[in-house]
Amino acid sequence: MAEVNTGDSGGDHGKKGKKRAKKSSTRIDMTPMVDLAFLLLTFFILTSTFSKPKTMEINFPAEPKDESERQKVNNALTFILTKESKAFYYYGEFISKDNKDGKPATQIIKTDFSKDGIHKLLLEYNKKTRDEIAKLEDQYKKKQIADTTYKRLAIKAKGDKAALTVLIKADDKAIYKNVIDLIDELNICLVGKYAVVDMMPAELELLQAAAN
Repeated sequence: MAEVNTGDSGGDHGKKGKKRAKKSSTRIDMTPMVDLAFLLLTFFILTSTFSKPKTMEINFPAEPKDESERQKVNNALTFILTKESKAFYYYGEFISKDNKDGKPATQIIKTDFSKDGIHKLLLEYNKKTRDEIAKLEDQYKKKQIADTTYKRLAIKAKGDKAALTVLIKADDKAIYKNVIDLIDELNICLVGKYAVVDMMPAELELLQAAAN
């Protein structure tokens, strides 16, 4: 509340013939404004919701007790990430050089995060699923199927047993950003089945030979 005090009534103070101008002192009472500021501060503290950090939840499958229980992954594309944003891949089952069947050993191929690298690979290997989802999307746009049906069938196509499965493996020199970038590419290319798994010793040997 503003308050104006006039401390002097003026006058000549005994000096005859001379009149002085009236002096006035102004004092602004800040108490109500401070009270209001604290009330507003208290209100916003009590009603605010603090933002929570967003995290990505990844569920890992349980480790099999026996190596024979480990199921073969069909139509699998494996990416191996390492230092300096280097990436390698191979398609299908990993075959070691000392396998008993005499099959040619797996060789890892270098790739990168450019549009002609991992992105192009995922588009090629996941073409069947992408075509199937494109047909569903066309039916949805023509209003031949409902929105819920389109979403359900698209999820089913991504999770089909014959659909592409991507395995992501990284050594201790790979950076977290590359793993996230790869997962982003999987979503862009409509890959519905992927997992982050540990690297086998034989794969690590190939990686060390190729990366150096």
